[in-house]
Amino acid sequence: MVKKLNYGMVGGSLSAFIGAVHRIGASFDGKTHLVAGCFSPNEKSNRECGEYFELDPERVYASYTEMAEKEAAREDGIDFVTISIPNNHHYEAAKAFLVNKIHVLCEKPLCFTVGEAEELKKLAEENHVLFCVNYSYSGTNMVKEARELIQKGMIGEVINVNAEYLQEYLVDDIGQSEEKMVKLSSWRKDPEVAGISNCVGDIGTHIEHTVAYMTGLKLKRVAAKLDYFGQPLDLNANILVEFENGAHGVFCSSQVCVGHMNGLVVRIFGTEGAIEWVQENPNILSVTFKGQPTQIYNRGMGYVGTRSQETNRLPSGHPEGVYEAFANIYRAWVEAILKLKNNEALTEADMDFPSIDAGIEGVKFITACVESSKLDAQWITIN
Repeated sequence: MVKKLNYGMVGGSLSAFIGAVHRIGASFDGKTHLVAGCFSPNEKSNRECGEYFELDPERVYASYTEMAEKEAAREDGIDFVTISIPNNHHYEAAKAFLVNKIHVLCEKPLCFTVGEAEELKKLAEENHVLFCVNYSYSGTNMVKEARELIQKGMIGEVINVNAEYLQEYLVDDIGQSEEKMVKLSSWRKDPEVAGISNCVGDIGTHIEHTVAYMTGLKLKRVAAKLDYFGQPLDLNANILVEFENGAHGVFCSSQVCVGHMNGLVVRIFGTEGAIEWVQENPNILSVTFKGQPTQIYNRGMGYVGTRSQETNRLPSGHPEGVYEAFANIYRAWVEAILKLKNNEALTEADMDFPSIDAGIEGVKFITACVESSKLDAQWITIN
């Protein structure tokens, strides 16, 4: 029985924030071993990262193409790759590993166009490999509890959704010239690197996926107004949404809301009750049943559902956060690959990570929002 997986990273140098979070998340359960990487296009940075993790120098590669080909040829080659590089390289990097039959976990958004996203899905299916897109909040314990409550019909039929993701870190960029703009993650504001959207593409897609994961609902159409404030890509977005079941809602994503750090809030309203989850206080879930006072569900307590119990990592009252959410994504991902390597059949429960389909829906959402805004917030159907 194979009990551990070897993996590699594309991106995630020692100076990269998200790369470190991926490595920590992957290491939580002791079932992975980092053995290869193409950590940076900078030769010195790439080499230093390999040395820091004590990797075989022959497995620190100058390009992701070389890495995919050479790792696929090795008898002890990587079982999966984590791709945590800027958006403009997601498609080509993922494709390189898929054609070499290596499982792929990729940062969001998946790629630039719906056509590219659908091609990646086809390649994954043809090469019989798994594909995960890192919408990390679906790994959060109480998001899973919300999903289970809604699936059980505890709040009735979903009739309305209100969700926001508010940050302030780009407020000083409003009306500024390029040389005076905030440099933090500056590539996110470059259309050549980030794609057609900054705010919706970076954080708005987290709203779309978290709501979809909780409710099981798919978006039918959107009417969006994006604000650019003199910049090449959006810094703020207000979006009306309609779901396939006929429910409506409002999504708001912004990087210019003073006083808000990382304010993802999701409110789901049903015919029999409501659920609210606040990312900055992720260990509780507010649940209100019609005609009753609001109840506070705490992570780790005996009354929470099966999946919440299974993904609980600490006793109630000991806060879990982003690292644990990443770890839960990686645990489901790694265990699914281990089952395949051990010739075991996968069940629906084994696939509790954001799939390539989630990535495709994210690209469709971004594309529709940008198109709608260009047409003065006309309704755009998501195909």
